[in-house]
Amino acid sequence: PMTHIEVLDLKRLPEHLLVLGGGYVELELAQAMRRFGSRVTLIAREAQLAPKEDADVAQAILELFRDEGIEVLLRTQVLNFKGVSGERVELQVEDEAGTRTINGTDILAALGRVPNTQGIGLDKAGIEVTERGHIRVNDRLETTVPNVWAVGECAGSPYFTHVSENDFHIIHANLNGGNRSTRDRLIPYCLFIDPPLGRIGINESQAWANNISYRVASLPMKAVFRPQTLSETRGFMKVLIDAHSDRILGFAALGPEAGELMSNVQVAMLAGVPYTLLRDAVFTHPTMTEGLGMLFARVPKRRDAVVEKRGYATVDQQ
Repeated sequence: PMTHIEVLDLKRLPEHLLVLGGGYVELELAQAMRRFGSRVTLIAREAQLAPKEDADVAQAILELFRDEGIEVLLRTQVLNFKGVSGERVELQVEDEAGTRTINGTDILAALGRVPNTQGIGLDKAGIEVTERGHIRVNDRLETTVPNVWAVGECAGSPYFTHVSENDFHIIHANLNGGNRSTRDRLIPYCLFIDPPLGRIGINESQAWANNISYRVASLPMKAVFRPQTLSETRGFMKVLIDAHSDRILGFAALGPEAGELMSNVQVAMLAGVPYTLLRDAVFTHPTMTEGLGMLFARVPKRRDAVVEKRGYATVDQQ
């Protein structure tokens, strides 16, 4: 089977690509290969795509993929496979209906990554690793050995290039007398499908899991003028506001330029300004950011908050 490394080096177009997994990497590559012209079947064990996202976001991605002709099989477990990836492969899978066989020409397995920290002498240097194999660091990214630092995924930071780069800036500052920390970093997430997903802060499922009271507002992209001019009105944006203050807890957008849209909210969250600042701001027409004013105008009053115990659960996608 190919990983995301080999698939980027392909000199040919897979006739029928079987993608194992429903996370960010799998979603991005599945859509890309479909648009190149491959038939694509995506197989995921979970009940929804993008398992860490809210159910409404996952459902919108599912509808997007099915609109593009990507076959999506959820709650499906791979039991066995045979054949040669690149020629002919046969997967035996099991879902709620029973066991069946899926045929294809290539397999892309992107089911996760593990730290490459074994056998490189860390134990000889006295550098500790965690149970999952990451190098053990404190919030300054110092290892258990003085004057040895670790950066990026091997140190257990979120597996994103922008986070690794921020790790470098933290270490560089601390080596020069600073006191920067990874504590309470506000990590942005972007899923680079088309249209993309951008998210910052917590989502509804996380708020519910942590017993955080919140207000929520959402807005379909078709209500924003810029997506209309781009002829791409699929998706939506939504925001979570603290139930007892005007603090922004989280934001998500699935639609054109979602990463840029999310970054505007990220800056507001970093500055600690109330959501009303964005609600009342004058944004250029027609831009994606103009939609923020429309979204924040929909935030319920505090007395109408998504009150103390709002039931939230992921919804199985069909």
